[in-house]
Amino acid sequence: MSYASSNGTDQGVEISGVIVKGNDIVPTESIRTNIANVGFRTGSYIQGDTLITSKRKVPLNEALENARQAAMLSTIPGTTLAPIKAADVQLDKSTGILTVNVIEVFSTVQVISTTH
Repeated sequence: MSYASSNGTDQGVEISGVIVKGNDIVPTESIRTNIANVGFRTGSYIQGDTLITSKRKVPLNEALENARQAAMLSTIPGTTLAPIKAADVQLDKSTGILTVNVIEVFSTVQVISTTH
C-alpha cells in the first residue's frame, strides 16, 4: 500500500491518507472510517496547529486525541466487541499522512452470550 504525500496548498497541508498498523481482527476500513468521522479525511487540511474540516476548526492536539479515541472505539463488524485497548496517533505535518498504531487485546473483551 502506498500513499502520495500531500503538497501544501494556499490553505495548508491536505490530509492525504491514514495508515493503520497493528490490527489483526478489527478491519482497517472500520478504523479509517472512525478516524475520518473525527476530521482526518479527504478535504480536511492542516494549517499551523489547527485541523480544518468542512464543518469546523479543531486544535491539532485535540484532533489527534479525538482520532486516538475513535480508533479505540472501533469494533469487530456485526458485534459490539471493541478489542483495541491502546492507540498511538502520529501526524506528519509536511505530508498530511496520519499513522495509527493500535494494540488489540482480547483477554479484556467481555463477550456476552444471548443464546440460552
